[in-house]
Amino acid sequence: MLRRITAAALGLALLSGCGGENASATPAASGDGRPAPSATAAATVTQADVDAAFDGLKTLENAWKQRDCAAIAMLTTWVEGTLGDRICAAARDGRPAPGFTRYTDPELVPPAAELDDSGDGRWFAVLARHPSPAYFVFVRAGGRWRLGAGPIPVVGDAPAPDDVEAGAGSGGDAAADSGAALRARLVPTRHVAFLTDPANVGGVKIAAHDPVRALMSELVRAPARARPDRLSVDVQLEGEPRAIALPDGAALVFHALRVVTSQRPGQGHSTLTHPRYGAADVRAFTGGSAAAGMTGSELVLLATKVTAGNVMSTVAIRRSLADITPGTSG
Repeated sequence: MLRRITAAALGLALLSGCGGENASATPAASGDGRPAPSATAAATVTQADVDAAFDGLKTLENAWKQRDCAAIAMLTTWVEGTLGDRICAAARDGRPAPGFTRYTDPELVPPAAELDDSGDGRWFAVLARHPSPAYFVFVRAGGRWRLGAGPIPVVGDAPAPDDVEAGAGSGGDAAADSGAALRARLVPTRHVAFLTDPANVGGVKIAAHDPVRALMSELVRAPARARPDRLSVDVQLEGEPRAIALPDGAALVFHALRVVTSQRPGQGHSTLTHPRYGAADVRAFTGGSAAAGMTGSELVLLATKVTAGNVMSTVAIRRSLADITPGTSG
C-alpha cells in the first residue's frame, strides 16, 4: 500500500551532479546559527503526489501516440526529457513511437530523497510491480510532476515489500554518513571507468554476472565485429544522478550513461560494410540515407546499488537509442 513518507532532505540527494560538492560539507547556517531551511525542512511525498505522477503517464502515452513533441517536453524532464526530444522528432519522420505498458501497484521507495519541500527540484522513486517490476523516477519541474526516468526494468526478482519497508527506518542514518554520500556520488564515474577500461586497472568493483559486465564485453567486441569498418566507442556521463539512502551504509543510485558509437568505412571502402543501424532508423533520425560515416548514441538508464564496501550491482537497467547523426566524431 502506498504510504505517506516524511524524511529530512538527504545530503545523499545528488541534485548537483557528480562533481564540485564536498560530500562532508556542512549546510550553510542561518543568521541564528541554525542550519539553512533547505537542509532541515521536512520533505513530504503523499499518495496524491504518486497518483498525480502516474496520471501523467496516461497523458504522456497519448502525447506519444499523437507525436505531440511539445506535450512530451512538458511531461518529461531529466533523462526522459533528453530522450524525448530526439525520439519524438524521429517518430514524426517515420520511426515507431515508443510503446507504453500500463504499470500498476506502485510503491513509493522510502525514504523520499528530495532537495527541499518548496516545489521544483523535489523528486521521488516508485517501484511498480505489475505487469513486471520496474522503477520510475518523478521530478517536480515547472509546477508539476514530470517523468524523469522510467520504466527501468528490474533485473531478476524485485525487492520484497518488507525489504522496501525496511529502508524507511534506516535511510536517515545512511544519509548522514558522508562516506555513503561520496560512494553514491561516484557511482556514475566508476561505471564510465569500468566500461572504458577492460583491464580494470582502477579496480572498480562490479558484482559477478552483472549486466554492466555484459555491456562492457559487448563494447569491447564491437570494433572487431564491425570490420572492415572502423568503429570506436566512447562512454560518457549523462545528466545528474539521484540517490536514496539504504541501510548499512549502502545507497540506491538512479543515473544514466551515454554510449557513443562512431563508424566509418574501412580502408578501400566507400560505404559501410556492417552498418550498426538499420536504414529506417537512419532515415528517421537524419532525414536521409546512410552516409559514409555515422555516429549513434544510446542512453543506458540504471538503478545501481552501492554497498559500504564500494561493490556496485545493477538493480534495474534500460537501454534506448537516443540519436543518429551523419559523420563521425573521431
